[in-house]
Amino acid sequence: MGIFQKNYTKYSITELMQFVRSGNKAAFDELYNRYAQKMLMFFYRMLANDKDKAQDFTHDLFLKIIEKPELYDTNRSFDTWIFTLAYNMCKNEYKKLKIRQEHQKEQQLTAENTVYINDGFDKELYRKQLEQHLQQMDEEHKSIIILRFEEELSVKEIAQIVNCPEGTVKSRIFYTLQALSVKLSVFNPLNN
Repeated sequence: MGIFQKNYTKYSITELMQFVRSGNKAAFDELYNRYAQKMLMFFYRMLANDKDKAQDFTHDLFLKIIEKPELYDTNRSFDTWIFTLAYNMCKNEYKKLKIRQEHQKEQQLTAENTVYINDGFDKELYRKQLEQHLQQMDEEHKSIIILRFEEELSVKEIAQIVNCPEGTVKSRIFYTLQALSVKLSVFNPLNN
C-alpha cells in the first residue's frame, strides 16, 4: 500500500472532509496543509500577536476537526465554517482573559501623544499603532476588521461567521474605520 498512496491535492474540501470522516490521515494532512497557515495568521492577529498562543489555538482547532469531522455541514462553505470555529475559540478566550485593561489604555494615550512624524509617512510606526488599536478593540469589532481586510471575506461570509445580520457587519465596519481614522489622525498629512 505504501508506494501506491493516494494523492489528495486534487480533491475539493468537501471531498477531503468526507475522507477525514472515515479516518483517512492523508486526507487530513492535505486539509491541514491547505488551512494551517491561514488559521495560524488569523489566531495570531486575533490573540494580540502572541505566536505561541496562536500555534496552540491552531493545534486545538485542527484537533477539534479531527475529533468531530461530522460537525462540518457540507451545505456551508468550509471557509465560513472553519472561521466560525476559530472566531468562537477567540471569543471564549476573550471572555476568559478580560483582555481590556486600564493600563493598556493609558499606554495608548501616551503613545498617541508622543507620535511625531517628520517629512514622510512612517509606515512601520503607522502599522504598529494600527495593530495596537486593533488589539484594544472588543472582539466583535476587531474580528470583523480582520476578517474583512486581512482575510478579505465578504460581508455575507462575515455575517455568517459572527452570526449577525449583514447590515450590522456593515455598520460595525463603518464605525470601526471611523474610530480608527480618529485615533490615527496624526498620520493624516492634512492634519499636520
